[in-house]
Amino acid sequence: MPVDYSKWDALELSDDSDIEVHPNVDKRSFIRAKQNQIHAERQQRKLQIETLKYERIINDTLIKRISSLLASLKAHASEVSSRNPGEVAFQAVMESAAGLDPKDDQPPPRPAGVHNAEQPLPTYTKMMATLLDDVNKKLAEKKVEDDKRYEATMAEVEEHLKKVTNLQGELLKKLDELEKIEKSKITSESIHTGFDSTHINKSKPSTSGDKKDEPKVELLNPNYSATDSLPAPSKSTADDDDDAEIEASPAAKQFASIKAPDYRESLSFLTKHPEILTEKETDGLLVLAFDAQLQNRDDYARNCVHQALLLQYCRALGRDGVALFFKRITTQGHQAQEVFFKDVQDTYYKIKNRAREINLQRAKEEAEGGGQEGVEQIQLHAVEPGTVININIPPADSEDPEVQQARAIFESFSPEMKKALETGKLDEVNKVLGKMKVEEAEDLVGKFGDAGILSLEEEIIDATTQEGQEKWKEIEAAGKHAEGPAGDPE
Repeated sequence: MPVDYSKWDALELSDDSDIEVHPNVDKRSFIRAKQNQIHAERQQRKLQIETLKYERIINDTLIKRISSLLASLKAHASEVSSRNPGEVAFQAVMESAAGLDPKDDQPPPRPAGVHNAEQPLPTYTKMMATLLDDVNKKLAEKKVEDDKRYEATMAEVEEHLKKVTNLQGELLKKLDELEKIEKSKITSESIHTGFDSTHINKSKPSTSGDKKDEPKVELLNPNYSATDSLPAPSKSTADDDDDAEIEASPAAKQFASIKAPDYRESLSFLTKHPEILTEKETDGLLVLAFDAQLQNRDDYARNCVHQALLLQYCRALGRDGVALFFKRITTQGHQAQEVFFKDVQDTYYKIKNRAREINLQRAKEEAEGGGQEGVEQIQLHAVEPGTVININIPPADSEDPEVQQARAIFESFSPEMKKALETGKLDEVNKVLGKMKVEEAEDLVGKFGDAGILSLEEEIIDATTQEGQEKWKEIEAAGKHAEGPAGDPE
């Protein structure tokens, strides 16, 4: 039977010893150059594959988010005839973002070797805000009339979805071509261990006194673990100076100094300085918050985050975004408050945790064996003024599977923590957290969220006291001012 040698056609040789060259060309130098060329092409191909796989992940997530936004817009399209179009669009945007997990908002780090691999991508939320910015700009350029603006918005969002989907199709086609080329080449890297075990016979004494040889499997490398062959996870690091060139303008810095709950003052300032409603100013305020947090100026950093996201929300809601935002954020019990405050809190804690890591690293580098740095603690408090964190203990006698699961998480806590939670006082919980290591406390706070033990709610104002009456007047004044100068969109 003839031997089939066709499989060797895929061998990619880089040391052709029998190659013929011109007499004036050094044969060894030519072979070495040929080897370098093959290796360079192979490395470039691998880098292209890694880059395309990474872009595929990003595009998949964007397609899901844009599709969710478009579905939400279409679901509320019938309400445009009876309600203000801008308000309906605002509600659709809020609902499309409400069910997203903040943990999934940060894209994975770029693969090594990719352009600007050390610089992280913006969050998916920021990408969507940029998309809405682009939609609003195009509507402004086309001078779309108000009664047709909602339909035009849906059309523009759908156009963006088609672009990303088409881009993804081209990307997958290119990736398939490169992977076929890569698989068609047999190189030294394709060589792998086929077996790591062998069968040998060993004698084993029988309980009956008779000796029988029974087969037994033994590994050539008994200490081998499947995880040993896996590459160590890459550790993403961020440089302190990445945002050195991003700086908020003087007007934006002045806006950041306005206290978060003073929406009347914030609205008045934006009416006078609409030029700060840009992505650059939002980024500048977030950098300002990061710098403040590095100096442990928690309140100012939190305020900068609030004002930065305020600009982002107003900008993303289009031409009437400022009026819509302030009307809804000052309406008691409106869903927009919960979405916005949660976004502020999540963003602030990301900045706070990153700043803490950097400060610890700096302290470690500066400390030369002497002195002990202050002990880091995890403490819970409501980020947004006017809100409080309530403690809800899952009942032990519930028949609801979800509540039973939450109760099981609660029962796994230490007696000290369970006792603190049962008091219903956040200060007692913080006392227990303060005695724990940061990693343990962070894990415990995560379990609080899984069990639904903590909830963020509006603070109840006692209008029978002088302090409560003053606070209530401020809220009423802010609400009236939001409906006055900016105009009531309804």
